[in-house]
Amino acid sequence: MNIRRLVPGEPPPMELLLLADPSKRLVEDYIHRGHCYVGEVDSAVIGVYVLLPTRPDTVELVNVAVAEERHGQGFGKQLVNHAVAQAKELGFATIEVGTGSTGVAQLALYQKCGFRMTAIDRDFFVRHYEEEIYENGMLLRDMVRLSQDL
Repeated sequence: MNIRRLVPGEPPPMELLLLADPSKRLVEDYIHRGHCYVGEVDSAVIGVYVLLPTRPDTVELVNVAVAEERHGQGFGKQLVNHAVAQAKELGFATIEVGTGSTGVAQLALYQKCGFRMTAIDRDFFVRHYEEEIYENGMLLRDMVRLSQDL
């Protein structure tokens, strides 16, 4: 997979971004404030992630998505590892990520890539999303926060 930053004026892959974050309003808000990278296979965009500077020396990985037909092939891990490398290259000291407490696969992926759990933001998804989100047959309420020192 070739991973590259979107060029100015290039539209972000909203279909993919909405796989990881169902709120079009929130995605449109942070996509223009962050650094968007796409992963391509045979010139087709199959993955995306966004790095969003949040505090001095800290960046957050706010969206990681892989096309559903490409799940389980290691592309998510490649994107997360690339995001960590990019955060280092951009001079950040810490990279953070938040994910749903019901996303078992996502929690495992981030930990395999060196992230450690730091906090739980109780009722995050209830407060910030208009519609209920169900994942793995459970109502998504809490966000698990993870981070990694660079």
